[in-house]
Amino acid sequence: MKTRGWFSGILPRNRVVAGASFSLLLVILGGCGVGVQYSMTGSSTNASTISITEFYNNTDLGQANLGQTFTNQLKNYMIQNTNLAVVGEDGELHLEGEISGFTLTPIAPTAASDPNQINSASSTRLTITVTANYVNSLQPEMSFENKSFSFYRDFPNDQNFTDVEEQYTRLIFERIVNDIFNASIANW
Repeated sequence: MKTRGWFSGILPRNRVVAGASFSLLLVILGGCGVGVQYSMTGSSTNASTISITEFYNNTDLGQANLGQTFTNQLKNYMIQNTNLAVVGEDGELHLEGEISGFTLTPIAPTAASDPNQINSASSTRLTITVTANYVNSLQPEMSFENKSFSFYRDFPNDQNFTDVEEQYTRLIFERIVNDIFNASIANW
């Protein structure tokens, strides 16, 4: 692909040179007093600690250890994807909340061929909702209270729910944890 225009002579022709050129540009700008803030972790905070209180299960359905499972997944995500130290209490950042919804809803209805037969659904949707509170002691304007995060997974009714519950719960929690991270630490 040929580049045209006044800048065609200054653009590098391969990715290695482009990466080196970008790095050199950052060094030059940094030396000139131009501030460049970039984070490889995706977080945009100056905090060094986060405390996460166990989210409790405030639903009628779901496994008894649902809150503990979610809390552990959230802590593991913070450890693996940020430079924050997860502390027991009094972190510069703090997350707490509850599993506020765990519902199974029939979807994709199918009509029975016999009018005396009850119509059924071919799929069921598992929806989990988590309500979270986030306190940022360094930037209080970034904090939020009672913010809901929800996601779902559909599964065919020929599958037994108890066979897929743990797997689908984990997948839903992954999405919710990512959404909580984006709303709090990453500030998206």
